[in-house]
Amino acid sequence: MTKAKLSIAWYISLKRLVSILKLVPNHYSMSKNDLSKASLAGILVSMGIIFGDIGTSPLYVLRSIVGNTPVDKDLVMGGVSAVFWTLTLVTTLKYVVLLLEADNKGEGGIFSLFALVRRRAKWLVFPALIGGATLLAEGLITPAISVSAAIEGLRIVNPEIPTVPIVIAIIVALFSFQFLGTNRVGKSFGPIMFCWFTMLAVIGILQISNAPEVLAAINPWYVYWLLTHHPESLWILGAVFLCTTGAEALYSDLGHCGKSNIRYAWGLVKISLLLNYFGQAAWVCSLEGELLAGRNPFFEAMPRWFVPIGIMMATSAAIIASQALISGSFTLVAEAMRLYLFPKLKISYPSELRGQMYLPFMNLFLCVGCIGVVLYFQESSKMEAAYGLSITITMLMTTTLFAAYLRRKRVSWWIVGSYLALYYTIDGAFFFANLLKFAHGGYVTFFIAGALAIAMWIWFTASKLKREYTEFVDFSEYLPKLKDLAEDQSVAKYSTHLVYMTGASIPELIESKIIYSIFRKRPKRADVYWFLHVHVLDEPYGLEYKVTHLIQNQAIRVDFNLGFRVEPRINVFFRKVVEDLAKSGEVDMLSRYKSLRKHELPGDFRFVVLEKTLAAESALPPVQNFVMRAYYFLKPISLSEEKSFGLDTSSVVSEKVPLVISPMKDVQIERVV
Repeated sequence: MTKAKLSIAWYISLKRLVSILKLVPNHYSMSKNDLSKASLAGILVSMGIIFGDIGTSPLYVLRSIVGNTPVDKDLVMGGVSAVFWTLTLVTTLKYVVLLLEADNKGEGGIFSLFALVRRRAKWLVFPALIGGATLLAEGLITPAISVSAAIEGLRIVNPEIPTVPIVIAIIVALFSFQFLGTNRVGKSFGPIMFCWFTMLAVIGILQISNAPEVLAAINPWYVYWLLTHHPESLWILGAVFLCTTGAEALYSDLGHCGKSNIRYAWGLVKISLLLNYFGQAAWVCSLEGELLAGRNPFFEAMPRWFVPIGIMMATSAAIIASQALISGSFTLVAEAMRLYLFPKLKISYPSELRGQMYLPFMNLFLCVGCIGVVLYFQESSKMEAAYGLSITITMLMTTTLFAAYLRRKRVSWWIVGSYLALYYTIDGAFFFANLLKFAHGGYVTFFIAGALAIAMWIWFTASKLKREYTEFVDFSEYLPKLKDLAEDQSVAKYSTHLVYMTGASIPELIESKIIYSIFRKRPKRADVYWFLHVHVLDEPYGLEYKVTHLIQNQAIRVDFNLGFRVEPRINVFFRKVVEDLAKSGEVDMLSRYKSLRKHELPGDFRFVVLEKTLAAESALPPVQNFVMRAYYFLKPISLSEEKSFGLDTSSVVSEKVPLVISPMKDVQIERVV
């Protein structure tokens, strides 16, 4: 009877799936108008690229709650009740209802949220970089734990099978194909995850039908009993928290699917997850007084004949969850780079589709890290402490930033205070529950996330110090000299068009190092001097420019305003600006060499990039000295200035200039005869 029920349910679900698939477009081509309203296609896409992480949690949550102790029905009921209320209060209320409203021009994620509030208080950078670091740590652990938990299901068929080599092979294959992009594979994510969630629901219903009394666990009294009567309630709470992993990914992927599609999809996903959790609980309760003895309730709740199919589905879902975290990590690092929170790394774009990017360094880092996690822990059950701790820290940081966002929106203090009281209590309880497992693997998260957070803090602080100690001068004093140099035939021409990148935020100022480069290091005569400035906006996808003529047809400043998710391809942008100015007659683009001008050939361009190095005469306080030296230790990881701005390296001259920070004062030296 059980086999017949399952077969009928699968037939009906697959029949519905076929009709829905006909409506599914390429999810990356969905316009903002498509994202603003819910649709069957959008809901299916959301299932594929957003809910992979949280959708694979049933693989290990109930197993972790029960642990290695004899099955206690009250504990199981309290645990599954805690799962229900965690998904309701944290995932549904905090993330789906509240945080999805904190979108930055339709984009979400901790750095998008930070970009909205960073000008309110300087200290907000700390929750942002800590949350970003723990999210990257999650990107290391998610593929390891998800794939391991899925492959360990093979032990039902063969208890002696070595799972670690299989897991590593899948992880290596997963990372090896990242450079191709996820466009083609991504189209199948939605249908596969739809089948996955359908499977979760059907299996759960079959088990609940055998013990419907398990549904009484919806009553929050069971959570109260668990927290007040069970001696290891905090330890169990750490296992319960694993059910909401993926909530941050839900918020981070807001821009891919839109809040309406995410909310409708979450309704379906939550029902499927809860049915499966309650179904597993029903099966576990039937073992009253027994030990799980290595058995996983997720696979044990399936009919024996269905286990191979379940393992294949679980592996597919784990790979999709891993892919979502990998892609999310790439996006996260790219945002951090634009906000001066991370070294500038090489980014390639496998396709022209929005959101598609590949970072070779991060891909290698994540791959090696995942393999290291698998080799170190060997079993998915041993990874749970490290996994849970990283997410709790991220959630605490997001809670803090969202409170700042509410104040920015002028929400009253009592509402903000109530929000903080509720979620600092919930997130704090989960944090301390996972902290109890510090010695059981949680220290791995501290090591990985701590190292990343320190590196991000060093990069941010050093970048800030460099900007603070960069000397600016009044440009108007040098404009007459620039005009004279451009017309001085006794100085050999350096280039027809000479281009500098400037950090001065207003046209009236210029770095003294640029003046030094033009007039003193080697006089650089040019017909037209260009000064380009890049300003990173608080919104994700802004792209505009402004032109200021400092000297008509001789000195021109261009200010680019780029969103923090826009790649600074200055070479491409500048070429477009020059074409526009040439069409409007604001600049003469023909070569100034007579032999070339008569043939109407365009003039030559040369970029000069000034790379700052710490001067030997700099005298720094101990902390700043450590920061700057650590910064230059990390510098080889980062791209050079010309590559980070996307300049054509064939026409770039790089000059090293000393950066003098807090120069030594009152130097006493005597002359002797």
